[in-house]
Amino acid sequence: MGRYFYSEVHIKSPWYQVLAAFWQRYPNPYSTHVLTEDVLYREVTPTNLLLSRRLLTKTNRLPGWAEHIFPAHMARDVYVLEDSIVDPEANTLVTKTWNLNHNTLMTVVERCMFEQDGSQPTWTKLKQEAWISSSVYGLTRPIQVIFPISMATRKIHPGNTSPAHQKPRPLQPRSPISSPEPITASKQKLLF
Repeated sequence: MGRYFYSEVHIKSPWYQVLAAFWQRYPNPYSTHVLTEDVLYREVTPTNLLLSRRLLTKTNRLPGWAEHIFPAHMARDVYVLEDSIVDPEANTLVTKTWNLNHNTLMTVVERCMFEQDGSQPTWTKLKQEAWISSSVYGLTRPIQVIFPISMATRKIHPGNTSPAHQKPRPLQPRSPISSPEPITASKQKLLF
């Protein structure tokens, strides 16, 4: 069983600015680990929803304790699929991302919902969920608990004030729940 994390933050920018920043977030000086971003699929539905699937290539350094365990030649590039749905009438953006490789070491599924804040219309509410699991015997706990939290903490930068570079607070662990159903790379349609 994996770990479940949840975070809710308020971004001090209107939803339409956060949406524009979302599509323009790479490259930026705080995310140099993102190497490529490719659109695989995009469609506007008859109900005016924008559906997208993107492939991101990232490079992530292993934490110090893991570098002593895993071979140096282990690929550092991580391939991540990102599905998104934009509803311009409801002012929502829902994303779901998951890694395609290194699944034995760690599988991360993240779901984010950006929506106009009902109590502060000039702000955007971000609800972020993540499911983290590992099948490495004896290392499951450090990988599921320490690694994701340390990664989230390292990505926070005090100068991130614009919507394009704003980083949410680290995800907070919650009670474990079952992981979402396994995701296969061969699915052609969006998974929402």
